[in-house]
Amino acid sequence: MNMRIIISPAKKMVTDNDWLAAEQLPCFLDRTEQIRRYLDNLTYDELKQLWGCSDKLARENELRLRQMRLEENLTPALLAYEGIQYQYMAPRVFTDGQWKYVREHLRILSGFYGVLRPTDGVVPYRLEMQAKADVNGAGDLYGFWGADIWREISRDTDMILNLASKEYSRCVEPYLCQTLPMVTCVFGEKKGEKVVQKATLAKMARGEMVRYLAECDARDLETVRNFRGLDFRFVPELSGESRYVFLRNTSA
Repeated sequence: MNMRIIISPAKKMVTDNDWLAAEQLPCFLDRTEQIRRYLDNLTYDELKQLWGCSDKLARENELRLRQMRLEENLTPALLAYEGIQYQYMAPRVFTDGQWKYVREHLRILSGFYGVLRPTDGVVPYRLEMQAKADVNGAGDLYGFWGADIWREISRDTDMILNLASKEYSRCVEPYLCQTLPMVTCVFGEKKGEKVVQKATLAKMARGEMVRYLAECDARDLETVRNFRGLDFRFVPELSGESRYVFLRNTSA
């Protein structure tokens, strides 16, 4: 089975082109340039409102935006993001075999870049998928990207393993079809009759899951169900064909 794994980006980014060089440019770079021009035409106050952040972060990111060159000083995407998910994934200690696996199977969804392969060269940016960026009159980024993200991640694959947050999986869910299934992983805890997913713990588990799949050279859903990271266990009775539920300490 040719499995395509999708994950979310992180807000915190770094520039690091010493450890590993970027191997290619992102596939939607022309669309990204349209977004960059739109943002560059906004005032500081408009940018701050769009980003919904503090003055300190807004000033830092405005300076970054005004100086941005999309084809210079690039960092491989998987090393550029520094959020919790990426810390637990720990790509800087990947073996050559693990890098080969993620190059083939892993894709990062991005409001700015659309879709990123792990070794695509990127620059630091701030733009969440849910931002109300009215690029080319699209209303928001979901409208701007439309079905393009789905078409890209669905090429040459048999199924999608969704490790992205709702904010990012929302850009592919409207285009799902029966011929290409998507399985969403939920990492939660049982609260009464409900499964509650806590954001930080879910990010940790998603990172661990990617690293585990790369270590196993995973090719099938049975390997996904065997995930045991952070004391999570697959729970069949709470799961279905399109939703895999993992709970912590279910044997206790």
